[in-house]
Amino acid sequence: MSETLERWQSRRAFILAVTGAAVGLGNIWRFPYMTGENGGSAFLLLYIVFVLLLGLPMMMAEIMIGRAGRRSPMQALAFLADEADVSRHWKWLGLFGAITVFFILSFYSVVSGWSIEYLVSAVNGSFVGRSPQQIGASFDAFLADPLRMTFNHTLFMLLTMSVVAAGVANGIEKLNNVMMPLLYGILIVLGGYAVTTSGFGAAMHWLFTPNVAAITWSVVLNAMGHAFFTLAVGACALMAYGAYMPEEQSLPTAVFAVALLDIAVALLSGIAIFSIVFTHGLDPSEGPGLMFVTLPIAFSDLPGGQVWLGAFFLLLLVATWTSSINLAEPMVSMLVGAGWRRSRAAILIGMLVWLVGLLSVLSFSTLADVHWVGEMNFFTLVSTIPPDIFLPVGGLLIAIFAAWRMSPEAASAALDVGPGGFRLWLGLVRYVSIPLTVVVLMTSLM
Repeated sequence: MSETLERWQSRRAFILAVTGAAVGLGNIWRFPYMTGENGGSAFLLLYIVFVLLLGLPMMMAEIMIGRAGRRSPMQALAFLADEADVSRHWKWLGLFGAITVFFILSFYSVVSGWSIEYLVSAVNGSFVGRSPQQIGASFDAFLADPLRMTFNHTLFMLLTMSVVAAGVANGIEKLNNVMMPLLYGILIVLGGYAVTTSGFGAAMHWLFTPNVAAITWSVVLNAMGHAFFTLAVGACALMAYGAYMPEEQSLPTAVFAVALLDIAVALLSGIAIFSIVFTHGLDPSEGPGLMFVTLPIAFSDLPGGQVWLGAFFLLLLVATWTSSINLAEPMVSMLVGAGWRRSRAAILIGMLVWLVGLLSVLSFSTLADVHWVGEMNFFTLVSTIPPDIFLPVGGLLIAIFAAWRMSPEAASAALDVGPGGFRLWLGLVRYVSIPLTVVVLMTSLM
């Protein structure tokens, strides 16, 4: 159970890697439609507050455990439990995290495959000149075609696991060094384009003009839950990344930079999307179909819409690719820590996730009416319970271990923020983040 020898090659590489882990469907797909359904600026304001109060301390806790343990999540938790003379059963939290990301990645790959389909369709001009009814019908036809869905799911899993198999420095780091600047470049270009649209002013007003009247208990809870989801906290994935953290890296500085970059992606994608939505007089509260139905309708009528829509789905593909690698890494690192070769571990995990993902593929066709729990088919089940329940449970347990069970000396050394900074972090996790996480979890179970 020796320390991992792999490290990020620079502080910049670590920040880009964790940003790549955090930025994904939550920022580009889920944030816009959640904002649309929850009152625009009211949701945005609460989301930013909860990222700072809930997300940052929890993210620091998870990365800190990995940095202090310098092992795969299960091994790090066991090592630190021994060091603090507490139960070694805490190591099973690492296995729980691996199970959580296993099921999340199985449906995440399927949804990410949609971005491949739409990228190809946008570049080919398939949406140009088509009516809203035709675009909506084409999306339904794609979902009902298991062969096309399986092809895209397979391609996305190959993209993901090939990078994970190459290792930390040669795979994940090299990809992030290219893809994260590309992602922000595309976002800035799309944001610049949004400024030229007639709906830009309305979008900015809707997103940034304070609307206290729209704040309800439901909006508060949704903003809190989304802050948790978008920062990738609670599945021990960031713990795995923390194990590779450079010795000289400032953890608080890195985490704060990641939070700002994560919020920036959500804001830029929201501005780009809602400028187009308001330009066409469409409904901003369209829901999950906002990206895959509403946007193609909007872009199809714009000059150069084919190019801009292609750029948007390229952005989505890049974001989901880097995020899916973060989901796969803790599972692979667990096997590597048990003595497996990384390439073999990546192949095994990739095959198993791919097989389970087929159940999500078939949930839109052959298995659409097969209910696993209540009225939920398999896709609904894995896209609801792991992210909405398992992640908060994992995050809560990680925070409890970090703030209440781990050796304070080891925690303080790994955080490296000085005595005053450590007491501030400990107070935030114990008396703010943990209670808020309990609220998120209880809400998910109601």
